[in-house]
Amino acid sequence: MGIKVFFNNSCNICRFEINHYKKVSDSSLEWIDITNNEEALKITSKSQKELLRRLHVIDDGKVIGGAKAFLIIWSKIPKYRILYKIFSIKPFFVIFDYIYEIVAFFLFLKNKNQLK
Repeated sequence: MGIKVFFNNSCNICRFEINHYKKVSDSSLEWIDITNNEEALKITSKSQKELLRRLHVIDDGKVIGGAKAFLIIWSKIPKYRILYKIFSIKPFFVIFDYIYEIVAFFLFLKNKNQLK
């Protein structure tokens, strides 16, 4: 079973990054747009706000969000395995997670008008 990646395709920055990953990844990653997607809410058991706030993946039946989701994606793309290895190291992950949360917060503010 592959990894499902839940992303916000209506966010220009998110779409740009995910489209890049799509080009360099294989079929082990399934890309699911959360925009107006009730099925994504059911599959993840997350609210629209939670899905909009952070990138999420489902790996081995577990829903994982934020910086950890990026690690999972990077671990599956050969070109990005070096980032996975670097940011899997605890001190680097803490910094990455902190920066991710700041960036994700501002992207959420930019895109929160999507909330119903």
